[in-house]
Amino acid sequence: MVRAKTSAMDKVKQLYENRGARARELRVQGKKIIGYFCCYPPVEFLTALDLVPFRIQGTVKEPVSRADAYLETIMCPFMRSCFDLALKGQYDFLDGLVVPHSCDTVQRIYDIWKHYKKPAYTHFINVPHMLDATSYEFFKRELESFRRSLEEYAGVELTQERLDKAIGLHNENRSLLRELYELRKQDPPLMSGTQVTQLLVAGMGIPVQEFNDLVRDVIREAPSAPKRPEPRPRLLVYGSEMDDTAFIQLVEDCGANVVMDDLCTATRCFWQDVKPTPDRMDGLVDRYLGGLNCPRTYRPKTGSHKEDVENRFGYLLDHAKDFGVQGVIFYIIRFCDTYEFDIPDVRDYLEENGFPVLHLEDDYSVFTIGQLRTRIQAFLETIG
Repeated sequence: MVRAKTSAMDKVKQLYENRGARARELRVQGKKIIGYFCCYPPVEFLTALDLVPFRIQGTVKEPVSRADAYLETIMCPFMRSCFDLALKGQYDFLDGLVVPHSCDTVQRIYDIWKHYKKPAYTHFINVPHMLDATSYEFFKRELESFRRSLEEYAGVELTQERLDKAIGLHNENRSLLRELYELRKQDPPLMSGTQVTQLLVAGMGIPVQEFNDLVRDVIREAPSAPKRPEPRPRLLVYGSEMDDTAFIQLVEDCGANVVMDDLCTATRCFWQDVKPTPDRMDGLVDRYLGGLNCPRTYRPKTGSHKEDVENRFGYLLDHAKDFGVQGVIFYIIRFCDTYEFDIPDVRDYLEENGFPVLHLEDDYSVFTIGQLRTRIQAFLETIG
């Protein structure tokens, strides 16, 4: 009996549904697995030293039951979920923890995680909130400190040759993911938002070379994927963490195509490359500090308020136009003040440019996401 060949998306679904399985396999083989939060840690350092980067995720499917004894209930539900999983032993395969100061909750979870879970390696990266010349100088020193601590932990020198190779691999990954997103420009798109989310989550827990091979296979198979012929509203989703397909699946089940995003688990991670510079650290600093469009970063004000908003959020308008977007959904995790503070300006900016906006707030739980269905359906009716 001849077995059917496993498709690339079958591999994606397997990795998505069994998160951490590949990292555990690699750890048994002798690799060191380093968990990290957010987009700011330069994963090139880890790859260059033969350490496996693993982006720590929560789960919308499991209520927080143990973390409430350690964390206030008004803290970010995503971070509470991540620490809850750690307390339950689901991240015991991690050898190390790297945490940037992306927000106050993430900063505080570093000390709590370090104290109670005691990883073999820990490092905190202080990321400036302002962008000026001194911020770049400060962040460069932070990355140099991070580099030295990793070299000491791994017992290996991070040479320029190693770093160049790692930068090349991760830039290749970013390029492949942008190529994948091009498939979503078609109408109907060749990749659904749900499929893309599965792929991105699957890639969070495997070595970059394996992820590159997987993305290539997905792109190769995509033209033969079944298509929905009926016209559907084309949406962009804006927000922070989205490490589960539940919300995107809900939106698409309501009759839309999610064709673009601005999420810190999606385009924010790969839309910008590390550019070549004589001092490789300068390229990394430029990319990780200045190249990430996150609400936690305050960019220098330019001109009038209208001009400043254009400078800060013009990239969103470019995304919307490039991908033929007809509406935008803000999906904000409750208690995320950095996003909530930006919402009025982003909403007004997009609406003034002809893009209707739906603002949703949720508890990072599959048990509450379904309550949003009626509002999403009503929003889609206004788009037509």
